Amino acid sequence: MGATLPQTGFVKIQFIVGDAKKGIIGIYPVSRSSWYEGIKSGKYPPPVHLGGGRSVAWKVEDLRALLEAQA
Repeated sequence: MGATLPQTGFVKIQFIVGDAKKGIIGIYPVSRSSWYEGIKSGKYPPPVHLGGGRSVAWKVEDLRALLEAQA
């Protein structure tokens, strides 16, 4: 497994699927496009919009539930 999730809060997409350019290992081994397809199909949790613009993040609690269901 890659990065460690905080206990609560929100995380951005690069901490979920990783970012090779920034040396970030993700917590879920899928590509960014596969992650977004999974959101559309209901397989993965939807993001939360953070104020204005296109900034989104995911609830840590939702990600923990996903990881536990996959285990």
